Amino acid sequence: MSSSPKNHEHKLAENVLGLFESAVMGVAGSAPAYSIAASTALLVAAVGLAGPASLLYCGIAMFGIVFAFNYLGRTESNSGATYAWVRRGLHPALGYVAGWSLLMCSSIFMVAATLPAGSSFLGLFSDKLANSKGWVTLFGTFFFLLMVAAVAFGVTITAKVQVIMSSIEVGLLALFAVLAIFHGQKTHTFSWHWFSPTSFGSSQTFFAGALVAAFYYWGWDVTANLNEETKGSHKTPGQGAIIGMLVTFFLFEVFTVGSNMVLSDKEVSANSANLLGILGQKVWPGTPGKLIVVAVLLSTIATLETQLIQVTRTMFSMGRDGTLPRKLGSVNKKYKTPIVATAITTIVGLGLFIGSQFIGSLGTIMTDAVGAIGIQISIYYALAGYAVIVLFRKMIFKSVKNFIFMGLWPLVGALFMTIMFIKVIPSLDHLTKIVGFGSLALGLIPMIWYWSTGHIYFKMPTKEERIAVLQEFEHNL
Repeated sequence: MSSSPKNHEHKLAENVLGLFESAVMGVAGSAPAYSIAASTALLVAAVGLAGPASLLYCGIAMFGIVFAFNYLGRTESNSGATYAWVRRGLHPALGYVAGWSLLMCSSIFMVAATLPAGSSFLGLFSDKLANSKGWVTLFGTFFFLLMVAAVAFGVTITAKVQVIMSSIEVGLLALFAVLAIFHGQKTHTFSWHWFSPTSFGSSQTFFAGALVAAFYYWGWDVTANLNEETKGSHKTPGQGAIIGMLVTFFLFEVFTVGSNMVLSDKEVSANSANLLGILGQKVWPGTPGKLIVVAVLLSTIATLETQLIQVTRTMFSMGRDGTLPRKLGSVNKKYKTPIVATAITTIVGLGLFIGSQFIGSLGTIMTDAVGAIGIQISIYYALAGYAVIVLFRKMIFKSVKNFIFMGLWPLVGALFMTIMFIKVIPSLDHLTKIVGFGSLALGLIPMIWYWSTGHIYFKMPTKEERIAVLQEFEHNL
């Protein structure tokens, strides 16, 4: 079975995004300012000053997954990305799990991103309001609905909004990173030990940091979910992801080093909800220091938009294939966007916001969300890494380049994600496990239903189909 959009009546807008827009989407998906603001306190709590090392080693592994996406994307343009690719490379059931994992982590992320959006905005006016869960949820919901509108009105508008927001965000982050590194009053003196594998003390600490670091990087793969709407759909999304990851990798490392040098452990633990606001005031006191909060707000809104894209495009692909209700595969005739999937995502998101009011503090919600998302990230990223090796096993040894980028590096990335998944489970709290594994278990219900009815998606690809894929891949090299 081919899940190519050519076999379906409903199509998304074609040839809208170029390489520049794709790379911007990759940066926006990882959301540097948001990730730093939301996760630095968690990273420091996990590994102390070894944050740069966590980001370095997880980043090296993550590039293996980026390369896997780059090659898998050359076989087929499908907005479902891993949902389609893992099916072909490994097994239909694993492909479904990969697709469902993305749906769940993106849905949970809508809460994890919406709350900081509201908190960052209110923090510009009042620290008290910034820590009020009710007000934070209200304003976060407002920004969420704004991004829903941007996504619903077409990928052209989405791309323009992202270019503006991400350019300002990256510029402000780079400015404040330099200010932090060259700030006169240092809390900690720079040390190369911060990058050393011996800085963790134990493997458990290493993988606890890796889980948070994976959350930092996650989101670059939105370029893959936009492949049907991108010029050069087989190559450009993968190239955009690589460029986006290079930019975010550099920003994360530089900014984390700067944070280590300027902020004390006490300041980090006491100001987890407004960490960059505190850093901004230390390196540039007064109104100019609040510019970093603007970067966080723009980044949070930007990544909300990219996650809406990922969940709606994956849901659209599954609906188009008939492995979820077919209505989800409907496209708005004017804007060529998955309108039903967008509407369902909006309803689910609003329901999660309301439900989050009964969980606990903002800090508790963020900690549980990062842990639950980390579980699901490791699953579908690992599956992509293994899929590229199995699918192209006869081509891996044809050149040194193939061996490194198609075989060895994706394998390192997949193994890293797998070991991290196994290692961190015992350390997660009860609620995180329920959210992480419970949401995944929900996917077994539609999977078993469609599989038991003999849906064509769950039939293993034939030898002829696999040969056709390899021929298509060689054509797109």
